[in-house]
Amino acid sequence: HRLARGAETTATATMEFVFVVPRTALFPECYPHGLVPFRDVPQPGGFSARAFEDVVAREGLFVERERAEKTPAWKQVIPYSIVRWDSPDGVRVLCTRRLKKGGEARLHDKHSIGMGGHVNPEDLEGAATRNPVDAGTRRELAEELVVRGAYEVRRVGLINDDSNAVGAVHVGVVQVVTVSSPPEIRETDVLEGRWVAIDELTAMLATGVNFETWSALLVPHLAELVPQPLAAHS
Repeated sequence: HRLARGAETTATATMEFVFVVPRTALFPECYPHGLVPFRDVPQPGGFSARAFEDVVAREGLFVERERAEKTPAWKQVIPYSIVRWDSPDGVRVLCTRRLKKGGEARLHDKHSIGMGGHVNPEDLEGAATRNPVDAGTRRELAEELVVRGAYEVRRVGLINDDSNAVGAVHVGVVQVVTVSSPPEIRETDVLEGRWVAIDELTAMLATGVNFETWSALLVPHLAELVPQPLAAHS
């Protein structure tokens, strides 16, 4: 399988490999902008979660990152996890800000509601299926956060933005991660975070707070993506 061959190739190479899916396999009819929700009954230009899993298993492959960055015919798959905690005061979403010591310069000082990064060949090792996105999600969360206790991952859609060169070669797998207790930022010198109500995030966006592009596209959908917990019945 192409995934296995890609993973094997990296064993003898020093360059970074990332997981991609051909653009036409994801978006055969049109190139959507913004959130593409997963629906139980697929709609034109959309997916069910199961259909997305099938496309990843059938069409996904690992390629050199340098080459992928220059090839819009491939979409680099990025798990993009919204971390949600049902606090005593209501639903809260983890909002982070990348500091100047952290990672890519283009993300410095930008706010984000998504945790994630590239899927690498190591995420395929030991996987029960040919889908490395699940393992990539767990690895990215563990790299960024100290998570205590169980958490639940619910995959809710794709986020796409072809309006710029970076977005043209990436696609986000939008997931809601519900934690049982609030995790801590692992490296506080490169990332800061706080727990924010959905209404406050909406107000932040409206008043011009500097969100990264995918987060700015997702904030207006948070009430739908991160519903309030059901009231307890006595």
